[in-house]
Amino acid sequence: MKKMQDLDPIDLKILALLKQDSRLSHKQIGALVHRTGQAVGARISHLIEQGVIERYTLAIAYPQKQFIQLFLNEPRFSEIENIINHFEQVDEFYKVMGNACYMVVAHFSPQELNLFIEQISKWCRYSVESVIKKI
Repeated sequence: MKKMQDLDPIDLKILALLKQDSRLSHKQIGALVHRTGQAVGARISHLIEQGVIERYTLAIAYPQKQFIQLFLNEPRFSEIENIINHFEQVDEFYKVMGNACYMVVAHFSPQELNLFIEQISKWCRYSVESVIKKI
């Protein structure tokens, strides 16, 4: 996998433009970085092959967003992973190193969050941080 510090200024600019709007065509990006659309396409393909670009995605503005830390009571990783992966409101799910065992980024309504907590309480302790404003 290529490291970010190994990328040249053109690749970094292409990444910044895609991060702002992944719908931009290669030709549009090329005009902004002074390259042809074909050259931009080749660079993007190379960034994908190198693992720098994982995927193109869409960010949806949900009315609620939570950051949930999970602290397992017992080392039963597969059970909690199966439970968490069944919730469609989970946007991101990471096994982490530090105080918590997992970090969940989700968009539960208050009622859904209550159901989620009831499900996971058998397996772990948790800390929920709810977003009140995006800055």
